[in-house]
Formats: sequence, structure tokens, C-alpha cells
Amino acid sequence: MYKTKRYQAEISVKEYLERYVDVETFLESCRACPNYGKLWSCPPYEFDPLDYWRQYNTLYLIAEKIQFDKEYAGKSFPQEKIEEITRTALGDVKARLSRELYEKEQEFPGSVSLSAGCCTWCGGACKRAEGQPCRFPDKMRYSIESLGGNVGLTISRLMGIELEWMKEGTMPRYFVLVSGLLVK
Repeated sequence: MYKTKRYQAEISVKEYLERYVDVETFLESCRACPNYGKLWSCPPYEFDPLDYWRQYNTLYLIAEKIQFDKEYAGKSFPQEKIEEITRTALGDVKARLSRELYEKEQEFPGSVSLSAGCCTWCGGACKRAEGQPCRFPDKMRYSIESLGGNVGLTISRLMGIELEWMKEGTMPRYFVLVSGLLVK
């Protein structure tokens, strides 16, 4: 169905903040998302995202480009089929990336990973909307974009990848999942 290609980059957090982070712009985009205020991994936060970034010195970025086989890439499918293909591909790759980054956290004490997209540990049943605490605070991670990072600009400039957006009823040629590791 697909193959993946990995891209990696390293940048100081100071430089990343100067070139790729715009908290106000990205938090405004987050407000339009149905997860806004409903997941602990999504804004609004009770902390300043810039302060979160500034706890660390280095950002190691990992992007996985999920390239669909020719029988899927750019082809039209019913919406249910597109959702099934997307859920399978993104879910598998995201789970692998998350496991790998949790292991990296053990190698670099004081580090924390950044998820490729929102947290999925509760399987869509996050307790934030009910005013309850996170059930998996040791596993929940924020995404780069939820902390104000411009993922499109990041992968374009640092990895030479342009995002490809889905058109209704048509599979894209590829998706890109971007995650990272913040190290003190």
C-alpha cells in the first residue's frame, strides 16, 4: 500500500524559535480544529508554549514521508475508503515513530518527544472535555504545531519536502508525519 522514507534534521531550539515558531498564528489555526480544548495534547494550554520550548537546547526532527503505491497515489476513492487507507497508514507509522521516540527519551535523560499530530493514547476518549486529568500523563506528548511550530516551513527548508494536501475524493501521492525530540 505504501513505503516510507525518513528525513532527519537537527537545529538549536533558539534558532528554531527564531525561524519556525509563530505561536499566535498557529494557535489561531488550532482554534478551528475540533480537538481544540478537548484533548490534553492540544491548546489552549495553561503554560506559555515559548517557555516550554525554552527548557531545551536542541531539536532533533524526524519526518516520515508515507509514499503511496501507484494503485493508491492520486486515485479517486469513496470517502470511507480514503479514511480507512489514511487511518491505517498514518496510524501504523505514527505508532512506530512514537515507540522509537520514547526509547530515545531513555537515551537522553531530560528529553521529551514531540508527537506527529495529536495524542491518541485514549483512543478518542480524552478526559479533558469532562474536566478530568490526563489518564496517561507519562505518555501524552504535544505536537510541534500545537506549540506554534510551522511544520510545513520546517520540512521545506530543513528537509526539502513540500507538503501535499488532500483533495476531496482523491488520495494524495504522499503524507508526511513530523515528530521530534527536544533535548536539554
